[in-house]
Amino acid sequence: MFAIFKLCLGTIARVFCDRRRLLLANLALRQQLALFKRRNARPRLNALDKLFWLAAQRIWSGWKNSPIAVTPETVVGWHRAGFRFYWKVISRVRKSVGRTGVSKQVRDLILRMAAENPTWGAPRIYRELLLLGFDVSERTISRWMRKAPRDPEPGRRWLAFASL
Repeated sequence: MFAIFKLCLGTIARVFCDRRRLLLANLALRQQLALFKRRNARPRLNALDKLFWLAAQRIWSGWKNSPIAVTPETVVGWHRAGFRFYWKVISRVRKSVGRTGVSKQVRDLILRMAAENPTWGAPRIYRELLLLGFDVSERTISRWMRKAPRDPEPGRRWLAFASL
């Protein structure tokens, strides 16, 4: 008697329930029925089953009341595992940060300009490189100028002047 009363009350409640929620509940029950119809003694969830429950979690507020085959904590765990996997993959991809490196051709040109024109500083070499079509920062040029080979002759002249 109580079961029949419960069934009638549930039917009346379903009449006033919105169609979207009813369709989602029906879909969840069909998915679980398909899971239990598999021939295994204890059916295992495959990737599509997990994906179904993850999608249901995102679009349906009543998803926690429907699953029999899995607990809501399991679905939340899958969601967290997917999130961790996503960020692990994203963090492994290395993107170059900052400016691109200076090519060997431009480095050789900076060193040659610094050696052939000892009175030129980084600003002058920067302007000359811009005229030639190379976009290199002035600071990069000054760093490479420090690495340029020095002519020992001016040092010897200074040493001769200082020894007088």
